[in-house]
Amino acid sequence: MLLRNTLFDRHFFKAWQSPIPVVSIGNLSVGGTGKTPLVDWVVKYYLSIGCTPAIVSRGYRRESKGVQLVSDGQNILLGSRESGDETAMLAWNNPNAIVMVAEKRKDAISYIVKRFAKRLPSVIILDDAFQHRQIHRELNIALINASEPFFNAKMLPEGRLREPLKNLKRANLIVLNKISDPQKADTIEKKLDQTGTPVIKARLKTAELVCVSGAFTTSEEARSMQEIKAFAFAGIASPESFLESLKQEGVDIAAHRFFHDHAPYSVKKLQAIRKEAETKGLSLITTEKDYFRMLGHPELIRIITSRPCYYLKIEIDIFEGKEKLQEMLQKAVGVK
Repeated sequence: MLLRNTLFDRHFFKAWQSPIPVVSIGNLSVGGTGKTPLVDWVVKYYLSIGCTPAIVSRGYRRESKGVQLVSDGQNILLGSRESGDETAMLAWNNPNAIVMVAEKRKDAISYIVKRFAKRLPSVIILDDAFQHRQIHRELNIALINASEPFFNAKMLPEGRLREPLKNLKRANLIVLNKISDPQKADTIEKKLDQTGTPVIKARLKTAELVCVSGAFTTSEEARSMQEIKAFAFAGIASPESFLESLKQEGVDIAAHRFFHDHAPYSVKKLQAIRKEAETKGLSLITTEKDYFRMLGHPELIRIITSRPCYYLKIEIDIFEGKEKLQEMLQKAVGVK
């Protein structure tokens, strides 16, 4: 990683200049920073100021290859199997945004320029691209998980860091996310101030609990999440935060099961979960990302929806520095 970054820093490797402004959102660690909610927030912000965004992602663990158009900003064209769970979720939640997946993101941008020549997007949002230095970006955002032992973290494979902490100097903006302990966050912020890079603060909050099959038929009958006794399951980087969010909303978690981040679900796994939930008289609750991962497999959806089933939507709450982020996003696309 040191050699690769040095070659870019000394211009032996050169970043390609996109004809459309680029904003990159990524992190130093392997998952668990709340990156997808921030991408979703940025997409919605650009749409709110009249800019058309295009999301470009690798489509992690997708079953397709090459350049794939997930959404043309009018119709969703691919599901989670072909695009990856997070990408599918972003496409469904932002139907007016163009969404692409490709191993080589330059190829995806070139495709957008050609395919949408008569209605070019205003900005390209590179999803999970802090290490993807082949493309120049007008704004480089790095997320930090405030709940992790950040300054004692180790590099892969011993730890979860993709590259050394000193490389935060490449970022134009640092988002200190998942803040639950203000004092701990202040300590981290003081150390981050040494980079000279602006730091904004955020946390994740629950948006709504979406019912995909049965227990309640009207909002009046579901007056409170406290009425739900649940079996929670998830395959995400930080499943503990998922449980904590449910508990804060008053959901009674009677049982839970965790899987590795992005781990594919099988019929056998889900049948075992459903059987245990049925035996104990529990509803099923998972994350929005997990639901979209299963959505591309009708048989898996049939299994979980044979019980009362929900997924939890979360969103990012930028409680300090939102105006700074908005200002930098506007500047990146030349909007005053």
